[in-house]
Amino acid sequence: MARATSANKRNAYCGKRTAAAAKSRPSAKPYTKEQLKPHKKHRFLGFLACVFALLTLFATAARALPADLQELPYVPILISATPWFMLLGLIALLLAIVSRKILAALIAIAAVALNGYWQYPFFYSTTPLPQAAHNAVAYNEANTSDAFARVMTFNVYKGQADAQSIVETVRDQRVEVLALQETTDGFVKKLKDAGIERYLPYSNISSSDGVYGNGLWSATPLAQPVDDEVNSSASFMPAGTVDMGGNSIRFVSVHTTAPVPGYWRQWKRSLDELGLMQSHTDNRYIFMGDFNATYDHAPFREFLGTRFYDAARISGHGFTFSWPTNRPGLPMFAGIDHVVVDQGMTAGQCKVVKIAGSDHAALLVTVDVMQS
Repeated sequence: MARATSANKRNAYCGKRTAAAAKSRPSAKPYTKEQLKPHKKHRFLGFLACVFALLTLFATAARALPADLQELPYVPILISATPWFMLLGLIALLLAIVSRKILAALIAIAAVALNGYWQYPFFYSTTPLPQAAHNAVAYNEANTSDAFARVMTFNVYKGQADAQSIVETVRDQRVEVLALQETTDGFVKKLKDAGIERYLPYSNISSSDGVYGNGLWSATPLAQPVDDEVNSSASFMPAGTVDMGGNSIRFVSVHTTAPVPGYWRQWKRSLDELGLMQSHTDNRYIFMGDFNATYDHAPFREFLGTRFYDAARISGHGFTFSWPTNRPGLPMFAGIDHVVVDQGMTAGQCKVVKIAGSDHAALLVTVDVMQS
């Protein structure tokens, strides 16, 4: 009985000590709103990191789709912005680092690295222009007797571009061959009134619908002119042969179908028709115009094949974004205007120039046509 009493006393004493200790400890309090805000922000940044990383991967992967799948609705538009997804990937990587989302970071790194691998050649040239080419186009007037030429292509937006500014650009840049797209009879008259024939007196213009056409203007005669060199379903693509320092070069003014609703398949078809020009080995070609496709589009790369080369890409100039120029708040994000040269040619001094009245910018390139 004494032992039980003693045990009860010890238990009571221990209970009092436990209660006292519990009272002495501060009670757990719920997090305040101020304390929860960083946690919510952390989770939100992690969510954005995952979303941006997946979008970057998806958009980048679209570039690798075969040509037949790239004609699916809206896919061409997505692919035209491929280089810009590197920026989205970098943002995703930064958010992933801040929010400690390892998987999102790895996805973003993979997408950016793959995109960078594709875009890197635009910034490094393995065949730069010789110094003689730079010297040849530096004179006050164009020299048509050598193998070097300053060329220009420009979509004049249904004849709405400023004709006077075009002539001034031709003069200032000493352009020897000019390709224009979406011309009208009224625009051609304005171009003549602005003095284009003083610098480029020879021309070949054609139209498949009698309203909008494409044309070539040259400082030297255009031999063997035709209304449509390509037999294209998109538009007449006129051509003419220019003598450049004893080299006969066949120039073509190009305008393919735009990738818009209802014309996705026709867009690819018009590029496939250009691809047939690889078998025309009797001439050496330079294609200039609005291809409505970037180098990231598989149908455009298939047109190039192993014979033709995008001048901007082989020059190491970097991106030549040329569309759109008439949408406030939206930068030029797509390089759909090209100068495409035949094998053995080199190119450089690429330049994009905005001219009022059009939704495109003009693209200027210096070409060396001598066989390398």
